[in-house]
Amino acid sequence: MSIFTANEGEDEIVATINTTPLVDVMLVLLVIFLITIPVVTHLVPVELPKERIHAQKTKPEDISISVAKNGGIYWNEQKLTGEAVLLEKLKKAAVVQPQPAVQIRGDSNSSYEPVGRVVLACQRAGIVKIGFITEPPPKV
Repeated sequence: MSIFTANEGEDEIVATINTTPLVDVMLVLLVIFLITIPVVTHLVPVELPKERIHAQKTKPEDISISVAKNGGIYWNEQKLTGEAVLLEKLKKAAVVQPQPAVQIRGDSNSSYEPVGRVVLACQRAGIVKIGFITEPPPKV
């Protein structure tokens, strides 16, 4: 127990920090965040389709580009000699109205690079509709 004289009590400097207001503010902010976070993360309830793959019919005017295991590129079963030939054929197809869709069939054992080159050639030619043909997994 300390006893202060009249002169010591008024002139003494308090060297402690009162943390009670800081704790009060932090608890209020915590409560506000706990209340508002569920409102912000609320999503619109949407029932997503259960089927994974829908088979689509191929139109006769659609272009089928196949990428073989060895990286060879085929235009409707006709082997192309290079990317320049592919780009020229795609440019001719891009001006046709309505523009045909390009369906890319890549071998599962081929590298990604030849498929990427075909997609790049489609973009350079101005093809709007590009699709990838896949084989659905076996039904269990």
